[in-house]
Amino acid sequence: MIEAKGVTKTFDGFAALNELTMTVPRGSIYGLVGPNGAGKSTILRHLCGVYRPDRGEITVEGQPVYENPAIKERMVVIPDEVYYYGSASVREMMKFYRGMYPHFDAQRFEKLAPAFPEVDPKRPIRRMSKGMQKQAAFWLAMSCCPDYLLLDEPVDGLDPVMRRQVWSLLMGDVAERGTTVLVSSHNLRELEDVCDHVGILSHGRVVIERSLSQLQGTTVKLQVAFPDGVQPGLPQDLQVLHQSQLGRVYTYIVRGSLGEVRQRVEETRPLFVEALPLSLEEIFIYEMGGDDYAVRDIVL
Repeated sequence: MIEAKGVTKTFDGFAALNELTMTVPRGSIYGLVGPNGAGKSTILRHLCGVYRPDRGEITVEGQPVYENPAIKERMVVIPDEVYYYGSASVREMMKFYRGMYPHFDAQRFEKLAPAFPEVDPKRPIRRMSKGMQKQAAFWLAMSCCPDYLLLDEPVDGLDPVMRRQVWSLLMGDVAERGTTVLVSSHNLRELEDVCDHVGILSHGRVVIERSLSQLQGTTVKLQVAFPDGVQPGLPQDLQVLHQSQLGRVYTYIVRGSLGEVRQRVEETRPLFVEALPLSLEEIFIYEMGGDDYAVRDIVL
């Protein structure tokens, strides 16, 4: 388990992280989402021990991660912009990783080769495209057999087929080895398919942290039609995050459980009420809409 408690980090007077607290359960895929500048990359650098917090603490299984080689050798990071030695090939970096990570599995490296058929292990990585470099990064990272895998925009630059391949490999490691995966990404639709826990980051703080099922179970999307197309006053105790109208149909995003919200709306005697699936992207947009985040009036 990875825990951050009250983490604060300031750069030249700017608070990149502000009393941030979060918990990444062991053996989970945790999606970290937030607007640009929210602090996602900054907290990732703290979680892997690159940055030391000004205040607060970050621990992995109860141990501080900063300057702790025993923890770091069980953790692999794939940043948004991957970096390798200028002339190194994948195979040369494999030898380097094997010397750094005691659990590096050379046999697994060879077994994973067919999963990345377009990557030439003898070719210098710097001469590869961004997508090929990301594939090489996953190949090497997964050969390290880490207990913790931290990913910053991990599949950016990969084609749809390779994205599916990479996620399949990652989910296989979570299921078979109990690997803990932390993913920072803007691709909310993709995270929705793979994550079981989500943290929403805003202004350097995690404002919402729940399992995906809990998050989707506490926000409701309803389409409602009223007689003559006129909306009566909704119950005052409903916490409506957003509403829009298209013709005679109103769409509401409401915080609460489906049964309770639907019952309260039906008290207004509508012509019909229909519950619709609520995506992680919609939850993010409207939760951030209540946190000074610029949200446009979009009919979803």
